[in-house]
This record gives sequence, structure tokens and C-alpha cells, in this order.
Amino acid sequence: MEVVIAPAEELAVLAADAIEALLRRRSDAVLGLATGSSPLKVYDELARRHAEEGLSFAQARGFMLDEYVGLDAEHPERYRNVIATEIAERVRWPAEQVQGPDGLAADLPAACAAYEEAIEAAGGVDLQILGIGTDGHIAFNEPGSSLASRTRIKTLTRQTRVDNARFFDGDVEKVPTHCLTQGLGTIMDARHLVLLATGRQKAEAVHQLVEGPVSALWPATVMQLHPHATVLVDEAAASRLQLADYYRQTYASKPSWQGL
Repeated sequence: MEVVIAPAEELAVLAADAIEALLRRRSDAVLGLATGSSPLKVYDELARRHAEEGLSFAQARGFMLDEYVGLDAEHPERYRNVIATEIAERVRWPAEQVQGPDGLAADLPAACAAYEEAIEAAGGVDLQILGIGTDGHIAFNEPGSSLASRTRIKTLTRQTRVDNARFFDGDVEKVPTHCLTQGLGTIMDARHLVLLATGRQKAEAVHQLVEGPVSALWPATVMQLHPHATVLVDEAAASRLQLADYYRQTYASKPSWQGL
């Protein structure tokens, strides 16, 4: 696992660099897309590169991490709509090439199975963008999730709903109780994991992710078992890391050609 500590704006550029390098190398690459606040600066940077430098998503595929269950198709906080607004429409990404789990399906288990099959049929995810919750969840894999889990329906914790209430006019009761989410096993199948975290409120989760024991109590710790995982954090989110100086020294000594 590589840990990079830098200002939030620099972290977004690094993540965008990795995505651009992948797309320049393979125009039909498969990207894993996260929602929430963590990837927004990355999406802004990718949109800028599309507009100013011609970065193309025309042949790429995208798969969302998760989706709320039961939100109306036109609801602005439905994740399919959020991804369309924050990245897909801004880079002219064909809508049919960006998929998410169907939170309005009549048969939710069948929808989850179909989503797993779609990811597999696309050849798997090349680079997965991730954020992390204050309780250590990635996607909507709450504490206690199986480290081998696949796409499935999950019940959100009260804390996650409180954290997400800011997107629902501050009203936690408007936040859905259920979601469909890629499982930890599904996420771990991606060839490169890139997690971004900023702010002191993420410091304990980041500490556990990087330096704690692998445990379902902190679901993101499963990333310690991945062969190519990158953790991008600002100084506040890194404030609990015991080996922060070592991570800084390692990154400062990294060859410029290596990238993430």
C-alpha cells in the first residue's frame, strides 16, 4: 500500500494523472466511480482536462460503487444522477457506457447478480476510485461486512445516514435506509485501488485503514491485502498516522516516472 500525504488539490491531480495515464494507454479502460465529497476535485480536474486537453472518455466504461434503494429515477441524490452531473455529462461520456446497480429493481438480489456479471463481462475494473467513511466503510460496506462480500443489499448505519444527511437538506430521515453496494470482494477484484480522504474527521479511519489490523470492524482495512492500493490523504486526514514521516520520505524518494 502506498500512502501519499499532500494538499487536497495536489491529491486530486495525482488521481487524475493516474486515470489519464490509463486512458491514454487504453482508451477502453474500465473505471470504478465513487460518489460523495472525496472524488469531486478529481472529477473537476478530469473535466478540465477533457475540455482543455482533449482527454477522451468516448470508449471507456464506468461502473458505480453503489446506489440508494427506492429513490425516484429523477431524484438529484440518486447516485446515477450524481455521477451524470459530476463527471459523465461534463466529459461527454456516453450514458450507456456508465452503469450502476439498479436501486429501483423489482428483484434486488437479481439486480445485484446482474451487476456482478456486467462488471465481469467488461473485463473487470482497471482503476477504482474510493472514499472512506468516518467508521471505515468503503462503498456502503458498513462495519461487520464480510471481507469476501459481493454486490448486495445493505442496511445503512445511523452514522452513515447522519453523515449523508447534508445531501438531503440536513434531514437524516430523508436519507434512504437501504442501498445496493459492490462488496469488499468485488472492490478487491479491481486492478488498482485509489482512495482519497481529507479532513481531520477521517483521521481515525485512515489510521485504521493503513496501520490497523485487517478487520471487518474497519472494512477498508481489507485494502492492506491488495497488490496495488494507493491512499491519498491531506495532512489533517494523516494526523493519526504513526509512520507519517516514513510515508513522506518514501514518496519524496519515488522515481518521477513511476506514477501511482
